[in-house]
Amino acid sequence: MTLAIETNDLTRCFGELRAVDDLNLRVEGGTFYGFLGPNGAGKSTTIKMLTGLLAPTRGTMRILGEQVNNPEKAREIKRRVGVVPEELALFENLTAREYLTFVGRMYRLAPATVRERCRELLAMMDLAEQEKKLTLEYSHGMKKKLTLAAALIPNPDLLFLDEPFEGVDAVASRVLRDTLKRCVARGATVFLTSHVLEIVERLCTDVGIIAEGRLVHQSTMDEIRAAGSLEERFLEAVGSDHVERQKLSWLED
Repeated sequence: MTLAIETNDLTRCFGELRAVDDLNLRVEGGTFYGFLGPNGAGKSTTIKMLTGLLAPTRGTMRILGEQVNNPEKAREIKRRVGVVPEELALFENLTAREYLTFVGRMYRLAPATVRERCRELLAMMDLAEQEKKLTLEYSHGMKKKLTLAAALIPNPDLLFLDEPFEGVDAVASRVLRDTLKRCVARGATVFLTSHVLEIVERLCTDVGIIAEGRLVHQSTMDEIRAAGSLEERFLEAVGSDHVERQKLSWLED
């Protein structure tokens, strides 16, 4: 199986802080990969490096089998990748259709393809009736759905999702889950970060756990289930002693 993501000693420093420290990821193509860790563990920094938004301090990356330090190769790779960042960055003075059209043109899709995919995505995300509103009028959940629609418009081979379910209602969450499952079923790779372990356990085929910038666990979900629960494995990997000692004195009576 071809690796969709491969990193070797990937490191990012901010001054003396090592946000990501010698990260060695192996993500096979066609998998639904859950990338877990506590707040501040380095998940978003990792995604920013993998998507070209942040240069690594050192180390190497291969995305969809290509070295990303080659500018020509990097441009080709980006045409095959969709991204939902943790910090939503929409052009809020555009309508939903205008925004998706802009994204489609950036991916160099044919105008007819852009129109058809805009129609289908807006309908699927339940945004068709709101498509003439400027996105600055959208709720957080609606903006999240629009951002996912933009990530899907190029029909990507690799999809990076940084907390995609945060602030999304139960109905929209079901739509997103079903859509992502279909993406994987057709051969795409999904790289997901989430603090909701139930979602990861339900969706993901493979899991990596990062703590203090270092990869502390990587395995399939089947291997984790054979030994217990994802929550147990996560707490064991990141250090459950911190959880044990955080108690409120007035609740101890």
